[in-house]
Amino acid sequence: QVQLVESGGGSVQAGGSLRLSCEASGYTYSTYYIAWFRQAPGKEREGVASSGGVSTLYAASVKGRFTISRDNVKNTVYLQMNSLKPEDTAMYYCAAGRVFTLDTAAFDYWGQGTQVTVSS
Repeated sequence: QVQLVESGGGSVQAGGSLRLSCEASGYTYSTYYIAWFRQAPGKEREGVASSGGVSTLYAASVKGRFTISRDNVKNTVYLQMNSLKPEDTAMYYCAAGRVFTLDTAAFDYWGQGTQVTVSS
């Protein structure tokens, strides 16, 4: 059974930083792509960043501010978020899928989410 557990969310002022972690278990780690998504109240879930090993994908709204990385020894994917803005406030989820994309429909397994709140 694939399990994904997010951590690292919290409240921060605009311009601050947070690092989210997604610990994966229950499958062969290298066979899945791991991505981060977010969903703000009243909005659709959107892709933020995806890790394809040496390749990465970023949403235009976070490019240059967020960095996704993987630790294959710890089976963990990180999302380093710098220069945070109030519009980054959302529940952040990690997900595992077999396609290198930011399309939510392509992901099979999801974590429970971690809340990020950015105040102005």
